[in-house]
Amino acid sequence: MLTIAGNGMGDYNFSNIDLDFEQFDKIICDKNFKEDRKNLLKLGYREAKNYILENYTSQNILYVVTGSPLFFSAGTIIASLIDKKYLKIINNSSSKDYCLATLGIDESKVNYFSLHGRKNIDLTKFLTNQYTFILCDKDTISKIQKAIKYLKANDIEIFIGFLLGYKSQKIQTINIFEKINFDLTKPYVLLIKKLFTTPKSRDENFVTERGMITKEYKRNLSLQNLDLEPNKIFWDIGAGSGSCGIEAYKRYRVKTVFFEKNSLRVQNIKQNLSNHFVVDCKLLEGEATDFFETIAENPDRIFVGGGGEKVIKKLSYLYERLEVEGIMLINIITLKHLSLTITILNESKIKYEIFSLSLTAYKGNLDLVEPERQLFQIKIRKNP
Repeated sequence: MLTIAGNGMGDYNFSNIDLDFEQFDKIICDKNFKEDRKNLLKLGYREAKNYILENYTSQNILYVVTGSPLFFSAGTIIASLIDKKYLKIINNSSSKDYCLATLGIDESKVNYFSLHGRKNIDLTKFLTNQYTFILCDKDTISKIQKAIKYLKANDIEIFIGFLLGYKSQKIQTINIFEKINFDLTKPYVLLIKKLFTTPKSRDENFVTERGMITKEYKRNLSLQNLDLEPNKIFWDIGAGSGSCGIEAYKRYRVKTVFFEKNSLRVQNIKQNLSNHFVVDCKLLEGEATDFFETIAENPDRIFVGGGGEKVIKKLSYLYERLEVEGIMLINIITLKHLSLTITILNESKIKYEIFSLSLTAYKGNLDLVEPERQLFQIKIRKNP
């Protein structure tokens, strides 16, 4: 039998748990707990999980988790793996519940996730509701600061819940764009209020150099062919105004890396990132090919909208960098680049599909035709 109990907020001990601890064969808790009992095992998550799954049918085990076992903790994950006839959950107040009650905030207006011991932000939950609640560790604020690089101070309001459950607890606003005067090795949480409304992705809503934008209908076709999914890593090569990568983030919540060598266009991308409230992205200025090998994480999707022959000659390398089941989409408007691309792909024995798109726009009361250049799209999928 497994009992999962939350210890509530405050110090790492069992003072908030009203149970007869002698009834359990084993008590498991995190290594940070300040407890000492003969039947106590202080284990990391993986060790605790393995022990519980191997013994919960033969032993009476108590697993003590921080906060509420129904909120963020490892207890939630382990509970999902246990046969329910062997499972009992004893809930307790979580830092989220406490903060929302103190500030008078409706839980339906809040998304929440954990960055405690985690590397990446869940973009499906970060700044997609009026409030975002984050369970934190010592590195969380630096990760958030990097993620909101292109936001302004008046775009968000941030509350910190510091040492909740302790006598010295604090709940107050902070300016995350400035130095934080809290000991971030201590337990804390963040509650972020979104103060902005994201604009629509119309062409006129992007700052751009003349002609250096993938127009709206072409963006729609390109993004559709990329089969984007949330939290995937997306490389936008030859980004121009950044419109493709920005709309990919807004529509699919991907983590975008922008490559652009023209300094004026880079400034336009920065302004567009700020205007469209894009987070957790990276902008690299210079020849795209100079940056490829400096990026540790492999992309899940690659969009080549520019970059010229230097990028085309690197297509076999880009293919190798793609994650399995990854997709690369190449937009081409000249026969010279089309011929070079096909030659390189054939020499590298990379399978591809080519789509030829001819789009014509009609403008004005006289139905005048606005000519459009023919667009070739080459789609590559990296199979196992």
